[in-house]
Amino acid sequence: MIENETQDRLTFRKPEAEDGSNIWELIKACKPLDENSMYCNLIQCDHFADTCILAEKDGVPVGWISGYLLPDADDTLFVWQVAVSEEARGLGLGGRMLDKLLSREDMAGVLKLQTTITRDNDASWGLFRSLADRHNGILTDEPHFKKDDHFDGEHATEHMVTIRFSAPVARVA
Repeated sequence: MIENETQDRLTFRKPEAEDGSNIWELIKACKPLDENSMYCNLIQCDHFADTCILAEKDGVPVGWISGYLLPDADDTLFVWQVAVSEEARGLGLGGRMLDKLLSREDMAGVLKLQTTITRDNDASWGLFRSLADRHNGILTDEPHFKKDDHFDGEHATEHMVTIRFSAPVARVA
C-alpha cells in the first residue's frame, strides 16, 4: 500500500471510555513504552479526553497521545505518552497527532508543552524537536526524574522537555 492511501484512511478523534481497552492493547504492542493498567487508560479516555487524541485506520487504533493540563499551570499541556503502532510508523503520525491535539479549541490557552524523555530515545527527541521547529517554539530540557534519586537506579533519567510557543498552535485540518 502506498503511503498516501494509508494517510487518507486515518481519522483523529477524542477518545471515549469504550476505547480504553483498545488503547491499552496498542500501548502493550509499542515496546518499550511503559505499560499502565487498563484502568489507567480507561480513566485517561474518560476523564482526560479533551487532552488526549486517538488515531485510527479503518476504525482500528494505530496512534495514541495521552496528556493533561498541569493543575497549577493551565497554559501547559503535559504529554504523558505517545504510541504509534508498527504498521503506522514512518507516516509522521506522531507529529500529526500533536498538531491536531494542540490545535483544538480546548487547547486555545496552551503556550507550553512539557514531556519527559530519556537521553537514548532518539525517536521522541526527533518528534518534539520537529514540533518545536514547525511552530517556532523554543525547546529546552533538563534532568527531572533522576535514575538514582527517583528510579532506584532501575530506569534512565527522564529529562523534562519544555517547548514554549509564542502563540497558541494554529488550527489544522
